[in-house]
Amino acid sequence: MAFDAFAPHPAPGRPLRVALFSGNYNYTVDGANKALNRLVQHLEDVEGARVRVYSPTAPVAAFAPRGELVSAPSFQIPGRPDYRMAMGLSPAIRRDVAAFAPDIVHVSAPDLLGAGAVKLARRMGVPAVASLHTLFETYLDYYGLGWLRPAVEQRLRAFYASCDYVLAPTPAIAARLRAEGLGDRMRVWARGVDRELFDPARRDMAWRRAQGFDDARPVIVSFGRLVMEKGLATFADTIDAIEAASGPVQVLVVGDGPARPWMEQRLPRAVFTGFLSGEALASAIAAGDILLNPSKTETFGNVTLEAMAAGLAPVCADAPNNRFLLTHGRTGLICPADDAAAYAQAIRGLIDTPAALQGLQAAARAESAAYSWSRILDAVVGVYREATAIDTVQARAA
Repeated sequence: MAFDAFAPHPAPGRPLRVALFSGNYNYTVDGANKALNRLVQHLEDVEGARVRVYSPTAPVAAFAPRGELVSAPSFQIPGRPDYRMAMGLSPAIRRDVAAFAPDIVHVSAPDLLGAGAVKLARRMGVPAVASLHTLFETYLDYYGLGWLRPAVEQRLRAFYASCDYVLAPTPAIAARLRAEGLGDRMRVWARGVDRELFDPARRDMAWRRAQGFDDARPVIVSFGRLVMEKGLATFADTIDAIEAASGPVQVLVVGDGPARPWMEQRLPRAVFTGFLSGEALASAIAAGDILLNPSKTETFGNVTLEAMAAGLAPVCADAPNNRFLLTHGRTGLICPADDAAAYAQAIRGLIDTPAALQGLQAAARAESAAYSWSRILDAVVGVYREATAIDTVQARAA
């Protein structure tokens, strides 16, 4: 379906205006909304832009949002009370977007709200940019819905094909989508890390001892939301395999989520911190030694990068995001995604060889310096500028 030419530039004399659509902007903390809020902060503070955000909200927010947040009609997802589903683009939101008169529409989830936003952008004659934060198709197997995967993948391809630019978190994902027909609309938006916050210098031995950890023995860390699709079963199986071969190990679980009761039952000797943020989070991560992240559903792996910056040795699933972040044997170890025995062997090797563990920790910390938030967010702004500078575009299927 053809659509009108874009307005070639933002209106003279006023800042860039961005309408951002999210499935979860601040009601539950996850890697996607942390990145989106960081982007909006950059747009406002560095670029002087105005950003109006449309997202489901909850009575109690997880954190204060950046930008002007407008609540989108939504309902609680059955079986997942921590997440909400947007009900689409309501007439009130359509009017609000029209009054805001954005120069660009940015959608961060391929849901009803995002699809409606892309269609609205078409009618308004402004470019639509999508950012990919979650490999939704990989979640289906964890909920017994693997048979739906072909239909979901087809729907996702159609959604991203309706946008003018698509921001993938790694070159590998961008290349895959390009090969699937998205062509020259693909760009890369990686993620950054605050290396002053996530820093080995925050390691607090008194805090470690208060958790019951022995100074001389490494601590294995699980870091992130406690949901089954993050590979929690493989994490627990790996701990079992290590202990069967070598005796008890020290485990620190940093994060919270609906699968916490399952995890506590599965790993009764582990220390659970619950949800942490800011300096408390950074200090807890720095107290660890090895990050075990068997998740194969990540698009980028924010928690892996933060753990690297904090000086942990990452042991991760063989997945595109980890092949992008890590060099196997130099800055981390990569294992077959569901192979608990392989993870256990890798971790036992690090525990048994302190010099190898320390080498990986130092190399991971050094590698994290390549992920500067300001440089990475400037690249997103560059895509916005590229989009708003176009006078006409090829017709896209809406």
